[in-house]
Amino acid sequence: MERTPLGLLFVAAGGFLGAVARHGVDVAVGVSTGAGTLVVNVVGSFALGLLVSRATTTRTQLFVGTGVLSSFTTYSTFVGDAVALGGPLGAAYVAASYTLGFAAALGGLLIGGRS
Repeated sequence: MERTPLGLLFVAAGGFLGAVARHGVDVAVGVSTGAGTLVVNVVGSFALGLLVSRATTTRTQLFVGTGVLSSFTTYSTFVGDAVALGGPLGAAYVAASYTLGFAAALGGLLIGGRS
């Protein structure tokens, strides 16, 4: 990875955009339902699969992967949502999140030409 001030700038700029996009999804879908977290994690999984297949430069990987996607997706909120849902509903949410996330990542890899 590029360990330079410019590399840091790529990560920071991407992180800003990812965080703003994440907030936009939460506002559009609804923060309290857990659906926003599911949406961003599935979309982020797809995008990461596509990025792994198509990224041609380290700077693209830094900006999109480490910056945008790392602040767009979240594991901690996913766990919090699952616990808040509790019992069977929380377990179903975890199962759906993993199933859809892996399927989306595979879809991104396939569309990107790598499987």
